[in-house]
Amino acid sequence: MLLNGVAVEDTFAEAFAMWGARVMITAENDKWAMAAARAMTGFATSVIGCKCEAGIERIVPAGQTPDGRPGVSVLLFATSAESVGKRLVERVGQCVMTCPTTACYNALPAETTATTVVVGGLLRYFGDGFQAAKLLDGRRFWRVPAMDGEFLVEERFGVQPAIGGGNLLILGEDSAPTLAATEAAVEAMRAVLGVILPFPDGVVRCGSKVGSRYKTVIASTNDAYCPTLRAVSSATRLGEDVNCVLEIVIDGLDLASVEEAMRRGMKAAARPGVRQISAGNYGGNLGQYKIGLHGLMNGT
Repeated sequence: MLLNGVAVEDTFAEAFAMWGARVMITAENDKWAMAAARAMTGFATSVIGCKCEAGIERIVPAGQTPDGRPGVSVLLFATSAESVGKRLVERVGQCVMTCPTTACYNALPAETTATTVVVGGLLRYFGDGFQAAKLLDGRRFWRVPAMDGEFLVEERFGVQPAIGGGNLLILGEDSAPTLAATEAAVEAMRAVLGVILPFPDGVVRCGSKVGSRYKTVIASTNDAYCPTLRAVSSATRLGEDVNCVLEIVIDGLDLASVEEAMRRGMKAAARPGVRQISAGNYGGNLGQYKIGLHGLMNGT
């Protein structure tokens, strides 16, 4: 199948069942809301090494936040609801509570929430007995004293089943057009609500495969897509006209959002200098979801 003259491989992205949460961070102004969000989503590219995957979903105008202040929506994913709860306590406590003027709210709608985890109900102990509870519309919040006033945080945050590891591989002639195409894809994908691209500015240069020749290493370089290994790796998938491969990984609160992001990303990446669009999988043996690229383009 060709898309704007670029070959789309007849393959699939293999994605995994995960658990996700949506956090709303507000602050006195955009600067501090974003500062907290950036800190909270740092070192959260992959559950393999970071215990969670997190990213900024969108900037939220003041009129759409619980307290009428500027906000940022953050999505966080992990392999279990319990792990999501632990990561939220760590990251809200260390990165949001510490940031000037912030407050933090659960932002998952009740209809998608499968369970809840305690966040503010644990962070309140930092108040050393001076914290106070506040009940609004059936939701409990904690007011934790801080040196600039107080930190308001919701007691419990919703968690729902989610999807992790959707992906696209952009194969190009060399670095410049491949990076430009991948950046265009990232911009298009970020317009989809309910998804994040957890790697740096959405792009992965160092794709991985499962396993390694070293017993203690659980993931290693994806030599099939490394141009410098084309002549020495029997697994290579690259023709002589491909000298750069970049990957985009997508996590989402539901399968439809991941699929829509991938569809938009493919269309945006089909540009001059790109030879092929593909996806990474493990033969269908590990992930619970198989997202076919041709099916996405055919609307199925």
